[in-house]
Amino acid sequence: MGESTDEGMEARVARLREWFSGPLGESLQALEAHRLREILPMLPGTFGVQCGWLGRRNLLESSPTAVHLVVDPKPAMSGPQWVAGRAEALPFDSKSVQVVLLPHTLDVSAMPHQLLREAYRILVPEGHVVILGFNAMSLWRVPCLLRRASARAPWCGDWIGVRRLRDWLSLLDFELTQGSMLFYRPPFRGQRWMDRLSFMEPMGDRWWPLGGAVYVLVARKRVVGMTPILVTRRQARVRALSQPAGARYG
Repeated sequence: MGESTDEGMEARVARLREWFSGPLGESLQALEAHRLREILPMLPGTFGVQCGWLGRRNLLESSPTAVHLVVDPKPAMSGPQWVAGRAEALPFDSKSVQVVLLPHTLDVSAMPHQLLREAYRILVPEGHVVILGFNAMSLWRVPCLLRRASARAPWCGDWIGVRRLRDWLSLLDFELTQGSMLFYRPPFRGQRWMDRLSFMEPMGDRWWPLGGAVYVLVARKRVVGMTPILVTRRQARVRALSQPAGARYG
């Protein structure tokens, strides 16, 4: 990765980090943290690794893993235990981590394929990766059509479609186990409008389940040679990700 690419990525990360510290970003991250409190307690282990740090919340706080680590090129002085490094070259041994959390890390990565390969490498067999990313099929994508808006956060990143990401995970021998959407309101900055449109949250999950601003995917590292188990009802719902609009997330 060249110097100019590094500088461009760092600039995008800085803009997104500032955005997550604002009112709209904080509201979104609060919903993300709430969803993670439903997911992470079901993923035990010794080591939980978060790649990148945006906003002010410790997203690993609900993880039952004994050790929480955050990998970032410029570690902060406070918060959880930090490790200096890049998500595209994680400083951990292969098959040493039980849970990897990618909170919008793919949105700003210059090498998203390599990032996913690194997550797969460090995960133990049957370990899990949890991915949060901006949904390219949501109303939030509309400002990207405007050149001026596309340079601002959160639209400055490269949003990866859910179908595309699902294909990448499959190629890496990940098995998708959960999928859901968050935040169905348009990206209004004013708190008054955000409060008025709060009714869209319960409606969105039912009537336009693929239209949330953020997707949350959980995938398990497959063990080569294992005999697949029978598909459960929950897994069958997750497979709706491969269906056209109108499918429902689990």
